[in-house]
Amino acid sequence: MRVLIVKTSSMGDVLHTLPALTDATQAIPGICFDWVVEEGFAQIPTWHSAVEKVLPVAIRRWRKDWFSAQVKSERLAFRDSLRAMQYDAVIDAQGLVKSAALVTRLAHGPKHGMDWQTAREPLASLFYHYRHHIPKQQHAVERTRELFAKSLGYSKPQSQGDYAISQHFLSHLNTDTENYAVFLHATTRDDKHWPESHWRELIGLLKDSGLRIKLPWGAPHEEARAKRLAEGFDYVDVLPRLELESIARILAGAKFVVSVDTGLSHLTAALDRPNVTLYGPTDPGLIGGYGKNQVAQSAPGNDLLNLPAKDARQKISLLLEKGN
Repeated sequence: MRVLIVKTSSMGDVLHTLPALTDATQAIPGICFDWVVEEGFAQIPTWHSAVEKVLPVAIRRWRKDWFSAQVKSERLAFRDSLRAMQYDAVIDAQGLVKSAALVTRLAHGPKHGMDWQTAREPLASLFYHYRHHIPKQQHAVERTRELFAKSLGYSKPQSQGDYAISQHFLSHLNTDTENYAVFLHATTRDDKHWPESHWRELIGLLKDSGLRIKLPWGAPHEEARAKRLAEGFDYVDVLPRLELESIARILAGAKFVVSVDTGLSHLTAALDRPNVTLYGPTDPGLIGGYGKNQVAQSAPGNDLLNLPAKDARQKISLLLEKGN
């Protein structure tokens, strides 16, 4: 059985789809998947053993210059690649009109997605042959697991979902390397940032832990912040700019991670690493960290300024005690 997944973005949403693949492989021996995903996240599906082919799409980039000769050529090449295969099922887990019209509609095979009441954008459901009612008041991982189960005809397991990607990185870990923690300090929205003074206070509280602290970044202003956070602490490393798989390798070897609400926090969860995620205006209930040893720390009044470093340090201690 060959299935096409349409789940293009964001990083967290792509990662949240992985446990559904694991369910399907356990329920249907021999099933394999192709996956349409935004080019920036194309590495992620390759980490799951059930994914045979990744079809990168660049809708985010294309829409900036949709009718240029280069973009038109890329769109035609993508369409030809997409339509080269006949699928037993096409599952649109994105639930948006954009993905349904530009991707799902073009694929060969019976099309599945959420119904009018439960799709992220109800109009998207008009592009599907089979529309499934997937209640919204559950975590995004569980919604996707339910969608796959109903689309492919098996019962959704009651156990916690398994991303099944941590083993991809286990063989690359060197157990003799230093013990370290990773602080994911960068996010896109200003109101999701934890104040730099709080980060520096937390770094100071870990002075006698024997751990190094690693600070990744992805853009120049994030690098500048990382350097400010590290200033004066000889046990803090500002990492070079890394590709996604390299960052995943760093996360996979961490003793623990402290993060704000960001895609890399979801990657940490997918890698089964202990993680304390600091939430301000966003509710972790439906889209927060999902997996083993994931702790959500919500700020009083939904303002991260009100979340002191000592509270984060306490959560770290409790998380590590639980892990032991």
